Amino acid sequence: MNLFKKLKNRTILLIDDDEWIRDAMTIFFEGEECYLLAFETAEEGLNAINTSVFDIIIVDYMLPGITGLEFFKRIQKTCNNAIRILITAYGTDEVLFTAKQLGVHDVIEKPFNTENIEASLSLFIKD
Repeated sequence: MNLFKKLKNRTILLIDDDEWIRDAMTIFFEGEECYLLAFETAEEGLNAINTSVFDIIIVDYMLPGITGLEFFKRIQKTCNNAIRILITAYGTDEVLFTAKQLGVHDVIEKPFNTENIEASLSLFIKD
């Protein structure tokens, strides 16, 4: 089955302070008829999680305010079933280790493209 057919019934949260990435990812997922909600800050994402359930959470590491890792730390107990992906240009061993400890499923290095996102999601999206 096509990845995007599997994603049509799932909700995706994207948090990235780069407007171009938010817009490009929104256009990409909407073009595949998938629902993606995008925010600039982790704080906005935390507010969204308080009112909605997300199946997939994609967060940039370096954000204004709290980092992507701090975001994942704060949602550890509330979003147990969500697929968690960190995107970063700062993929140090420490960042990767901490991400793994926080239950992040995958780390995608910047710069990335839609094929990287598809490959990552394909690892975790089953029927």
